[in-house]
Amino acid sequence: MNDPQDASTLARDAHLHPAAALAVRLGVDPCEGLSAEEALKRQEFHGPNSLPQSPPRSLMQRVLDQFRDFMVLVLIAAALLSGFIGDVADTVAIAVMVALNAAIGLAQEWRAERALDALKRLASPHATVRREGSSQVLETSELVPGDVVLLEAGNLVPADLRLHQAAQLRVDESTLTGESVTVEKHTAHLPDGVHGVGDRLNMAFKGTLVTHGRAEGLVVATGSRTELGRVAGLLRDTQARSTPLQLRLASFGRRLSLVVLCLCTLIFGIGVMRGEPVLLMALTAISLAVAAIPEALPAVVTVLLALGARRMVKVNALVRRLPSVETLGSVSVICSDKTGTLTQNRMRVQVVDLLAGGSRDPLWRAVLLCTDASLGARGEWVGDPTETALVEAAQAAGFEPGAVRAAHARLEEWPFDAGRKRMSTLHREQEGWVVVTKGAPETVLPCCTRVASGQGDLVLDGAEALSAAQTMAAQGLRVLAVARRSFAQNPVGRSAEAVESGMVLLGLVGLADPPRPQAKAAVADCRSAGITPVMITGDHPATALAIARELGIAEGSGPVLTGADLGAMDDAALQRAARDVRVYARVDPAQKIRIVQALQAQGQFVAMTGDGVNDAPALKQADIGIAMGLGGTDVAREAASLVLLDDNFASIVAAVREGRRIFDNIRKFIRYAMTGNSGEIWTLFLAPLMGMPIPLLPLHILWVNLVTDGLPGLALAAEPAERGVMQRPPRAPGESVFAGGLWQHTLWVGLLIAALCLGIQAWALKMDMHWQTMVFTVLTLSQMGHVLAIRSETDSLFTQGLRSNLPLAGAVLSTFALQLAVIYVPDLQSVFRTEALTAGELALCLACAVVVFFAVEAEKWIRRHSARGPFRLAVVV
Repeated sequence: MNDPQDASTLARDAHLHPAAALAVRLGVDPCEGLSAEEALKRQEFHGPNSLPQSPPRSLMQRVLDQFRDFMVLVLIAAALLSGFIGDVADTVAIAVMVALNAAIGLAQEWRAERALDALKRLASPHATVRREGSSQVLETSELVPGDVVLLEAGNLVPADLRLHQAAQLRVDESTLTGESVTVEKHTAHLPDGVHGVGDRLNMAFKGTLVTHGRAEGLVVATGSRTELGRVAGLLRDTQARSTPLQLRLASFGRRLSLVVLCLCTLIFGIGVMRGEPVLLMALTAISLAVAAIPEALPAVVTVLLALGARRMVKVNALVRRLPSVETLGSVSVICSDKTGTLTQNRMRVQVVDLLAGGSRDPLWRAVLLCTDASLGARGEWVGDPTETALVEAAQAAGFEPGAVRAAHARLEEWPFDAGRKRMSTLHREQEGWVVVTKGAPETVLPCCTRVASGQGDLVLDGAEALSAAQTMAAQGLRVLAVARRSFAQNPVGRSAEAVESGMVLLGLVGLADPPRPQAKAAVADCRSAGITPVMITGDHPATALAIARELGIAEGSGPVLTGADLGAMDDAALQRAARDVRVYARVDPAQKIRIVQALQAQGQFVAMTGDGVNDAPALKQADIGIAMGLGGTDVAREAASLVLLDDNFASIVAAVREGRRIFDNIRKFIRYAMTGNSGEIWTLFLAPLMGMPIPLLPLHILWVNLVTDGLPGLALAAEPAERGVMQRPPRAPGESVFAGGLWQHTLWVGLLIAALCLGIQAWALKMDMHWQTMVFTVLTLSQMGHVLAIRSETDSLFTQGLRSNLPLAGAVLSTFALQLAVIYVPDLQSVFRTEALTAGELALCLACAVVVFFAVEAEKWIRRHSARGPFRLAVVV
């Protein structure tokens, strides 16, 4: 076992070979185990049985990575420019914003690394191993291929094992495969072919939980070669993509910086050519550069995302990465795991078919006698999920499990095994003895000759009964047949075959993991919002399709793509299939990532929900990973961007709505800030061309930028969602922040504000009035009128009212009061070189703000009515 290729092959196909042949290949006698010397040699060759770790990056590397974004570099340049002109407060403010963004980035990276740490904690720290003929308890990291591991109920499997002995062994593999039902294991080798992890019934995988029975197994894979190790490798190698917001803001920052640089250079050149002082023009150009770049944008975005994250907690969605709040608004496909996400992750009896119309009472009594479920410390039924579901159904039908079992004590048991696929128990009854049996219909029905009915026992039509069972299975149900046989003499000591013959069929029971009550409505809401729901599960295709049809995810008979089908496809074929497939079944972790990547290659923004270890890599690969907070694993939660605190798929819809609201409000801030900046630039650019002096001082520009962008901009975070926010399609991932007429609005409203400022300047110069203070005030107040008008892209302020966003109303009043203080307070007048305006001059400035307000309201009126009429305006200018 010192050949790397042989070790990899063994780990991959151990389930296809007899256990005895594997023991020979591994060079071990299962009855003796490895010697200490041989184990040490193998340890040196294979390494420790632990998950691989990436070399840690230094703190300096992590910090520097946070400053590579173009917008961040622009903000740093803006801070330096502000310091150059003496505005220390602006420099400090920008520095704080940049530091905050860097801190958030570092926190996100730290959380991502914790995903691997959580994965490592899944392994049991100790394992019972047979070495040199005796049992020993060792650290799991010391296990090597060829070790003989002893398992019992409650153990976490310490490595990938090929089972060679098993007694009623059942393993919970839900964290690895996504299946909610415990898996019954056996020791026989499987036929040649492709077998998914969930179908390798002679294997026990690292990190899964033994729930019943005991077993022995040969270690065939350790560390990174285990199935859990493969998941860890996928998780480590998967790179998270930039969010739509990050992509849009980066593009926005690059374009804005180039435009501002050109304009500022042009303004400086024109001013110098007109004879303006070089120093004044240099300061003006620099001030305009600082003002034109909305340095408040990162702060506003951070506040918007933080407030959105806080609101999401109220709908049971916990945000782990702030940018993911906005990403939800761009999601076009939700890939959902079935178990525990769309379903309740708990088996329930769905259908009881008595076939010949007999009474249910004998069936429920038989079910209670032929199960091992027991009451837990808190009064709940514990044990195998199928058996607890049967007992709960019997209890709901009016039977008291304790009383039934006390009246018919179990005398003997013929336990379930993989060959018989059924379980039987013997009990005393008034006139003799009775054997009750439950198991797979294909094995129980051949044991039956009659069927219970209301008129006594009738001859059983085996083909008809099997057809009924197959019909139930096609509906995604797990079907059990229940039967009984009475004996006049005690059959203790007889073989299972002897007592399980000539039985009377009591009925068929269909069980399923039912959908969550809110899931169907949530799927419908997703569809109305233009979001395509897709189910990706490790469960059986028939079960997956039945649930998908019930929830409205799929229609008719499919198509359903299985893991085996997917494995035979190349990436191009998968991308073509992904356009139509809504249900994927029996898939492994690597295939989940391929599905997400195929959807992303089509330009989709993908959300992936899940709760198990098997979901973690796909959660990280997706544009937004959504993990379950109650039933999910630490690995899934650490890899995800969003955690559902109630494990409810319906909470995703509320989170998507919040994400769309947040992006709308970010766009409103950009619309507001860039329009104001556009007005400043046009005013400063056009005034010299019209033969007028530079209308604003550098300090005026910085004041307008600080006051108008600050309080009102932040108050836009409280703006409620637009009407119909969930009846429109998701935004295209490549859509610019200026899409939807935003740049046209920025241009024409900016020109309008500039025209009002320049008009006031020309008139005040002619009338020998306080022209500079008036231009300064018009610029400030016009932006207040603008921010009130853009609260909605379509609805009028008169429809919304001011009460729906009281923080914004307060911010506008505060800004107005601050502007009045700059105009009328003597100490501030000397600082800002302003003069007290007369009542008429102030009224004229207010009138200009009103003009801007009603102009924007008119734009919205045109947009509303053009959308309803026979034509649409392509551009509103």
